[in-house]
Amino acid sequence: MVASALRRGAHAYVYLVSKASHISRGHQHQAWGSRPAAAECAAQRAPGSVVELLGTSYPQDDYSNLTRKVLTRVGRNLHNQQHHPLWLIKERVKEHFYKQYVGRFGTPLFSVYDSLSPVVTTWQNFDSLLIPADHPSRKKGDNYYLNRTHMLRAHTSAHQWDLLHAGLDAFLVVGDVYRRDQIDSQHYPIFHQLEAVRLFSKHELFAGIKDGDSLQLFEQSSRSAQKQETHTMEAVKFVEFDLKQTLTRLVAHLFGDGLEIRWVDCYFPFTHPSFEMEINFHGEWLEVLGCGVMEQQLVNSAGAQDRIGWAFGLGLERLAMILYDIPDIRLFWSEDERFLKQFRVSNMNQKVKFQPLSKYPPMINDISFWLPSENYAENDFYDLVRTIGGDLVEKVDLIDKFEHPK
Repeated sequence: MVASALRRGAHAYVYLVSKASHISRGHQHQAWGSRPAAAECAAQRAPGSVVELLGTSYPQDDYSNLTRKVLTRVGRNLHNQQHHPLWLIKERVKEHFYKQYVGRFGTPLFSVYDSLSPVVTTWQNFDSLLIPADHPSRKKGDNYYLNRTHMLRAHTSAHQWDLLHAGLDAFLVVGDVYRRDQIDSQHYPIFHQLEAVRLFSKHELFAGIKDGDSLQLFEQSSRSAQKQETHTMEAVKFVEFDLKQTLTRLVAHLFGDGLEIRWVDCYFPFTHPSFEMEINFHGEWLEVLGCGVMEQQLVNSAGAQDRIGWAFGLGLERLAMILYDIPDIRLFWSEDERFLKQFRVSNMNQKVKFQPLSKYPPMINDISFWLPSENYAENDFYDLVRTIGGDLVEKVDLIDKFEHPK
């Protein structure tokens, strides 16, 4: 619905970016403030300053890069707002797991954590998940740091180690996650994830298997594309089968039976082997989640050395956009009753098809500017645009870059 453009500048190092278009009039109230964003960001990084967030003060340093726009979103917890589309997806997944997986005493096997603080340490977000110190996902340009030691979680996986260390074997984690990103209808600096983890003892994994007592979870061998060096091939195949069966049942619950599914090999630092699930929806293959066999080093470090497990993570916005035909990710933050009332249904499994709110045409603007010779990241500009223009800006594109030969 929008675009972004850059004009070619007349002098050395003009970079350009931006064709910004407004969203419907019904969303104009979402635009935040009119104070210059550059001054706002500079104030947050002033030496000796602190930022107050969720009742705690965090000293600022050279890593601090939160914008006022993002800070105003922390604590909104859209996934916990009754009848919000993200709440509907979360509740449908919870209902499915509660009904399908029951413990020995008739209680749900999976516990649910949907109110954990989004502020985590960098150790929780990266090191606990075996993400190397030089991994590109740690970059300041891609994350929201309160300071060098604390940040807004980039994924709900940041809570895996703590929950495993607390002795949990099966759990769901739901929450808002934060990543600095481009501006378009599919990306927003805050979105919501649902994470699931399940561990198995030897008895649990091989229960009901003929001669299961002779099978083992662990061995010392070499790592391959199919398994980790500490796992037996039998254990990995049983865990992989359980994981894929669990996810196949879940998407059938959400989308209906007869859905065509395929698995694509991929890479995550905290699982191996790892997969992405794609579904054929309305004739188009769509990636809906990532999953895999948990890295045993992570499981061992959390104190569950005698168990093996799987984990998966999915984006709630991604599922809701597919299920409800929501075309723009910013709509999830709308407080417009015309949007919200469409999801006030008596049955959470009821089919809902989003009805557009406005047919006003987009408005396009171009901007050109000089770039500093160093320490510039495109996400810095995107944050500036979001802080000034709010959610009225639908898309920003770089259309030209010019450096004068002299």
